[in-house]
Amino acid sequence: MSMNHYIVVHYSEIGLKGKNRRFFEEKLKRNIRETLRDFDIGVARRISGRLIIKISKETQEKNWNEIKKRIERVFGISYFALASCVRPEIKTIEKEALNLVRDKKFHSFRITTKRSEKRFPLKSYEINKKVGAYILKKTKTNPHTIPVLRGGARGKPSHQYISVRVKVDLEKPDLTCFIEIVENYAFLYLEKIKGPGGLPVGVSGRAICLLSGGIDSSVAAYKIMKRGVKVIFVHFESFPQTPKASQEKVRDLVKILDEYQFHSKLYFVPFLKIQKEIAISTLVQYRIILYRRMMFRIAEEVAQKEKSLALITGESVGQVASQTLDNISAISEVAKIPILRPLIGEDKQEIIERAKAIGTYDISILPFEDCCSLFVPKHPTTKANIDLVKNEEKKLKIKTLIREALKNSVVENLTLKNMPN
Repeated sequence: MSMNHYIVVHYSEIGLKGKNRRFFEEKLKRNIRETLRDFDIGVARRISGRLIIKISKETQEKNWNEIKKRIERVFGISYFALASCVRPEIKTIEKEALNLVRDKKFHSFRITTKRSEKRFPLKSYEINKKVGAYILKKTKTNPHTIPVLRGGARGKPSHQYISVRVKVDLEKPDLTCFIEIVENYAFLYLEKIKGPGGLPVGVSGRAICLLSGGIDSSVAAYKIMKRGVKVIFVHFESFPQTPKASQEKVRDLVKILDEYQFHSKLYFVPFLKIQKEIAISTLVQYRIILYRRMMFRIAEEVAQKEKSLALITGESVGQVASQTLDNISAISEVAKIPILRPLIGEDKQEIIERAKAIGTYDISILPFEDCCSLFVPKHPTTKANIDLVKNEEKKLKIKTLIREALKNSVVENLTLKNMPN
């Protein structure tokens, strides 16, 4: 076997799925293939509880940074590595390990081996010893140098260089060489790249996210995607009272979130007429409650059409007036399917930090009005009475308003092909 390069993908939670494990693995393979579809790489193969993907030297040198970025967004991955692959023979492994570390700057190292192939004649600790001894022997006559501070003229420190021989350090090494012995392969690499964890998108059904354009709902969508749910987005817009730029903002948010699920559908639902009817016909302090109940009704209609099993919101208890427990209860009463609120107990700063990490924060804070900022009362109720809410709704032609909003909705499909290579 000549030396090749592979992407080695490890997963953790998928490995606990028992009889359903193969289903989860196949979904992960498809998701990886989808995110890397415009690169010339091999098909993911499962061997001994991991996936391997062959990658050419040319593709690696030209596109590795982008490939790495995309794999880091595939839910279900614990960690992955770009590995060299050689014959599972100790002499060959020793030489390749030396080849990997030869040009690296380090003063201590360790070898860490996983031996899934139990027919290999050496145990993991024996491989560690042999490969470590080989590297020590080959680097002993070529010691690395490091700068140190020494006393200089007039007591001033100056940099000098001293030779430091390479040593083995099992606790805090400068460099670790990882070796995996798997079937007829030996994989070697120096870096474990952390994946996002979770479950592959698509294994847990579908849900509808009410996407406002603010910070919270995008983070809520991300967290539900991480549990393997395919998310479909619904945005309520009030054009021309709100600018077209607010629609573009939401579109940009979905494009970022699409990097985590590879095909996204976005509904733009006109909501201005509904808002006006509520503002004209009902008690001012109940407007927000009535807005939200209408949104949930419409989102449920979309859920039925899209065969989705739940709604997703970015609500957090006490964050704004509509998110007191009394109001959340009054709003939720109208829903027939579960409402997932992954941020319900999180502080605002926690949500902001997550938004920054996933890349949605800078877009979310762009100062464009959305429908939620229109006709907002100065003193909204914080303790909605459900009987009063229902009485106010009797003043509205609810079915007609919902039917017209759905009829005039616009649906967009946003996919990875919108992303630059």
